[in-house]
Amino acid sequence: MALPTLSNAQPAAPTKASVKASAKAGVVKAAPVRYEAEAATISQGAAESNHAGFSGTGFVNYANVAGGYVEFTVNAPAAGSATLALGFANGTTGNRPLNISVNGAVAARNAAFQPTGAWTTWSSVATTVTLKAGANTVRATAGAAEGGPNLDFIDVTPADGQAGTDYEAESGTVSQGAVESNHAGHSGTGFVNFQAVTGAYVEFTVDSAQAAASKLDFRYANGTTAGRPLDITVNGASVADDLAFPGTGAWTTWKAVSVSAALKAGTNKVRATTAAGDGPNLDKLTVTANGPADTEKPTPPGNLRKDKEPTASTVSLAWDASTDNVRVTGYDIYQHGQLMKQVDENTLAATVENLGPETSYDWTVFARDAAANVSAASNAVTIATLPAPPDNEPPSVPGSLRSTGKTATSVDLAWNASTDNVKVTGYEIHRDGAAAGTADSTSTTIAGLKASTAYKFKVRALDLKGNRSAFSPEITVTTGGSRPGGVPDPGNVSTLAGGVDVGWGLGFLPDGTGVYTERNTFNVYKLTKAGQKTLLGKVPNSQTTGGEGGLMGIEISPSFNTDHYLYFLHTSSDGNRLARMKLENNALSGYTVLLDGMEKSRFHNGGRLRFGPDGKLYASMGDAQSSSQAQNKNSLNGKILRINQDGSIPSDNPFGNAVWSLGHRNPQGLDFDSKGRLWQAEFGNSNMDEVNLIQKGGNYGWPNCEGTAGDCSGYIAPKKTWSTASASPSGLTIINDHVFVATTRGERVYRLRIDSSSNLVEQKTYFQGTYDRLRTVEVDHDGDIWLTTSTDKDGTNGNDRILLIDIVYSGGNPQPGDFKLTSSAFNDNATIPARYTCAGDGTAGQDPSPPLTWGAGSSGARSYAVVLADVANGGNKLHWAIWDIPAAYLALPEGLGSGFDVPGQEGAKQKAMGSGANAQKFFGPCPGGSTHPYTFTLYAVNAATVPGLTSGSSMAQIETAIKNASTANVKLRGNSNAGT
Repeated sequence: MALPTLSNAQPAAPTKASVKASAKAGVVKAAPVRYEAEAATISQGAAESNHAGFSGTGFVNYANVAGGYVEFTVNAPAAGSATLALGFANGTTGNRPLNISVNGAVAARNAAFQPTGAWTTWSSVATTVTLKAGANTVRATAGAAEGGPNLDFIDVTPADGQAGTDYEAESGTVSQGAVESNHAGHSGTGFVNFQAVTGAYVEFTVDSAQAAASKLDFRYANGTTAGRPLDITVNGASVADDLAFPGTGAWTTWKAVSVSAALKAGTNKVRATTAAGDGPNLDKLTVTANGPADTEKPTPPGNLRKDKEPTASTVSLAWDASTDNVRVTGYDIYQHGQLMKQVDENTLAATVENLGPETSYDWTVFARDAAANVSAASNAVTIATLPAPPDNEPPSVPGSLRSTGKTATSVDLAWNASTDNVKVTGYEIHRDGAAAGTADSTSTTIAGLKASTAYKFKVRALDLKGNRSAFSPEITVTTGGSRPGGVPDPGNVSTLAGGVDVGWGLGFLPDGTGVYTERNTFNVYKLTKAGQKTLLGKVPNSQTTGGEGGLMGIEISPSFNTDHYLYFLHTSSDGNRLARMKLENNALSGYTVLLDGMEKSRFHNGGRLRFGPDGKLYASMGDAQSSSQAQNKNSLNGKILRINQDGSIPSDNPFGNAVWSLGHRNPQGLDFDSKGRLWQAEFGNSNMDEVNLIQKGGNYGWPNCEGTAGDCSGYIAPKKTWSTASASPSGLTIINDHVFVATTRGERVYRLRIDSSSNLVEQKTYFQGTYDRLRTVEVDHDGDIWLTTSTDKDGTNGNDRILLIDIVYSGGNPQPGDFKLTSSAFNDNATIPARYTCAGDGTAGQDPSPPLTWGAGSSGARSYAVVLADVANGGNKLHWAIWDIPAAYLALPEGLGSGFDVPGQEGAKQKAMGSGANAQKFFGPCPGGSTHPYTFTLYAVNAATVPGLTSGSSMAQIETAIKNASTANVKLRGNSNAGT
């Protein structure tokens, strides 16, 4: 209540509003139970006490062999997840890993127990496990020949109790009271000030997932010195008579009063009524169920089928009811991973509207319960809409076609909208008389063009029936000349490989060869830039889900030259897994599971992998259509995950398990920018797709917040959103702090620049409608893009492609501080003057080097390197390399001196093709008489000295070492007519 004088206000009419439960609620904290190692079952070890600082009566000293173990019997009051904290000391200088199993199943492989500095210095390592109700066997087994650490104890903490759900008083049914907000400290939008009468009340509508004893917490303020009791009833039955609400000292001081009550499954009415003439100011009710949560999923809906006949814009479905241990509360209708409609538990048929005519749609239905458990998928059915009604009237002609911008490789077009008697559905753009793409708005960018070349463009509109307008008047636009810079513009597009079946993951070996996965065949292929394709094998234990699961992401080990590891994320019979295999002699072997326990579903399996600058492996994992798991820190679903290369959990992960960030729906594309920050693309539900800048421990809001829609307060906002119809972003790669995103449903590639405020700006859209659905976009070691198509909805195998997009590093007016490479002697993509080639003296080798200048940008380089290569016909013939250029140097003068140690360049080293003197001086272009393309590639290197290189290193070894140590690269291109 506000002030005593306000209690005499005239009675207000009762107000009614639906109660909205906030999902951002508190949790019940469980206390840890300690189990001493010396009291457990010990194999190949001994209980000792000769190092101070242990708990209990001692610790276990493992024998110096692999396989020794300590086995604990752990009692759990209920089934569910729990946190194990293992106390240990490790006085050696090396890791002593343990394998943790629960009831015979591996819970953590090679969990790291790093040195603690001394045997008297004790630390702990935490991991999350699943326990059954009653007795559990937890075993910690030494994983290395040196044995394990000294193990002191395990602390077992059951997962936090069920989340308390908030119900704001101002959203309840209020009788003889008023909603006010004139006292600070309340939650929500206000509080209820009761009238000074007996019998005034606030009634909350509370949903309970199951019948359960629950704790009711009433938050209130009472600025008087007298108690103001309330009577509490649940579903009309009294649970507390004259429950005391004593004074809190001020109307801005809020406290809570608790009472226990039994709730039934489903809807409950909780009423708080004034008992003695007046009540406190009532802020909210928090309801927390006691005991284990309902984790049992409903059964899948059965017999999904066509109901009514489809129309040109609707499909009608029916299905058989699901069952649940408590109660089914509703059904979700999906079209190929996109939520289309939700209905209640009593509805077993629905019509989905606003569909396109004459289109086949893939339907699935899922059941859910009040605890947000989601069933497995129903059977899938494909139903096509009918053709649109007869319509012979074409749209009007698009007006005022014009160019709004251009680069050396692209033209921006805009036009005035067309009209139609029914609906304009899009536009078709023609270049030089042939179809070049589509647009769903009145502007587009046509990429893949040549510099300083004239092109003719015209546009026509389309309607629902496929009627096409006449073409707009044709315009001619000449692309710009190529200029030095660091802006990556898409140039010429060619096909590297056809006959691909849903190419999903893509990575590059140190020699530049691509390696890609096929989602549905589980095949792994090697692909050269010349188009040679080699089958390497299959990933064992892979399984499709009839939707988005299967063999997904691939990543190459940062130490591939020595360990030969490839990493995979795939779906198996028991869920999603992260595994690794060795690639040797063009064959895969040694399948090893690194991380499992991620649930799978027909949709929402995530699947991308990326090694970070910290050497850790990051993975995007979907919520498996169980949206509540995205906010559960003990679940690996709906998360960005982070593990060590051996599968162990990094000690600096925020929650003691593999979780790095949470609140994700179906995250996919991952990549790091020049500052080492992680960016991620994410599929939305039915509203917005997004790109996020990932923070350690960050919460991105799903399912409470989708993009910027919903209850988004307190969550990290996305950096970019699109409608789900224009995106569905699967792949993401970053070139010179420009983010490229490949989209499936949107059938286009977006490019955005990361500005100094970490925002995504200057959006460009490329290839819309040109190559169908696009899955994966990755930049190769040469700075070009490989792009996979993904016609995974057409039912035809092997009709996808892998495309090569030549990236031209030019455009715009680059700022002086941009990371770019230029030469005062020639422009980008221009002819390299003869004096810097073998034509200068008629002899190959010992040529003067051209002057080179660059900007540091935001690359964070500790040194620089430059590599010159002949790249004719997709090749990579290495001519010259210079590295260990000090970070303070942003230029190389013309005519560098000879020698492995470059004269006058403060420790820089150089090497060239050829032998003798030619091997230690710039070796200019000398292609043999025909025009050849060459590239000077500038690398920002993350170390002052590239490791492992000597004057005896080969050119290939030098380039590989430079690439492996680089954080960014940019090219200066030139052509040579030199000949010997």
